[in-house]
Amino acid sequence: MNTIEATVLHRPNTAELRFLPEGPYSLDDGRFSWVAIQHGASATEGSLNILDPTTGKSESGTLPGRPGFAFPCTQPGIFVVGLERSVGLYNRDTEEWTPFITEIETDVSNTIINDAVTWDDNLIFGCKELEFTTPKAGLYLYRGADRTVHRLRNDQICSNGKAVIPDAAGGLLLFDIDSPTKTIVRRQLDIRSATVSEAEIVVDLREGSVFPDGMILTPDQRSLIVALYDPGDPDAGEAHQYSLEDGSLQTIWRCPGSPRVTCPQLIEHNGRIQLLLTTAVEHMPEDQQRRHPNAGCLFIAETSFTNTGDQPRFTAPL
Repeated sequence: MNTIEATVLHRPNTAELRFLPEGPYSLDDGRFSWVAIQHGASATEGSLNILDPTTGKSESGTLPGRPGFAFPCTQPGIFVVGLERSVGLYNRDTEEWTPFITEIETDVSNTIINDAVTWDDNLIFGCKELEFTTPKAGLYLYRGADRTVHRLRNDQICSNGKAVIPDAAGGLLLFDIDSPTKTIVRRQLDIRSATVSEAEIVVDLREGSVFPDGMILTPDQRSLIVALYDPGDPDAGEAHQYSLEDGSLQTIWRCPGSPRVTCPQLIEHNGRIQLLLTTAVEHMPEDQQRRHPNAGCLFIAETSFTNTGDQPRFTAPL
C-alpha cells in the first residue's frame, strides 16, 4: 500500500470560496471546474469556479442558490448544475440559469440536491437533509432517452459520491455513498424500469471516525478513490483508494493541514495524470482553522495512472 503526500495547488482567495469546495471536473482546454457549494455557514448561494492549474488563473460565477454538482455540457460554455431543488443549465458567458427539472423533493422539507454522476446523457443525483439527522432525502434518475425523472430511493441523509459501470451481464452497477452510514454500497441499476436493488456493502468505514464524501472510479474501473471528511482534528486529511473486488485499501493520499477532504478527481497536469482533491473549512471554529492553515485549499498529488478515466460531457436538453 502506498502513502502519497499531496501539496497545495490552489488557495481560493476568499473565505467564501474556501468554505465548501467540491465536485472538480476536467475541462477540454486543460482547465477544470469546481463548485463552492455555499459561501459560508448561513449562505444561501454558491458558485461555479474554473481554474487553470498551469497559470493559476481562476474565474468564479455566483449561482442563484447552493450548487450540489456541475458538469460541463457538450455545448460550449454550458454546465448542467444541481441547484437547491432543481437541475438546470448555466451559461457561463451570459450567467443565465435555465432549470429543466423542478419537481424534486415535493413531499419532504429541508433537503437540497447534493452530489451526482453523469453518463450517456443520464444523471443520477442525490439530496441531503440539512440537519443531517433524518433519512428522508431522495436519490433520483434523470433518464436522458425520454427526459424523465424517477425517484430511486427516499431514505438517504446526505447523498454523496456516485459511480456507474456496466456489469458482466450487460446491466449497470451503481456505487453510492450516503455519508452518515459510513459505507459505500453497490446496487443493481435498471434504467428501463428506473429501479435499484437493495444495497450490498462494498467498503465499510463504520468503525472509524471519518465519513466518505466524494468518489470517483479509477480509470480501469477496478477501484474507487474516496475523499474522507474528518470532523476531528488530525494533522492531515486523506483520500483512499479501495478495491472493488474485496474492499481492500490500496493507496492513501494525505492533505497536510486540511482534515476535511471533500472530493477527488483525476486531471492531466504538467504532463502527468495527477489526483486533484478539494478540501473544506466547513464546521471549523477559528482556533481549528489556525491549526489547519490549508483548510479549504485544492490539493494535487502524484498517481501511477496513465489517463484521467471517463469524465463525460452532458448533452443539454435545449
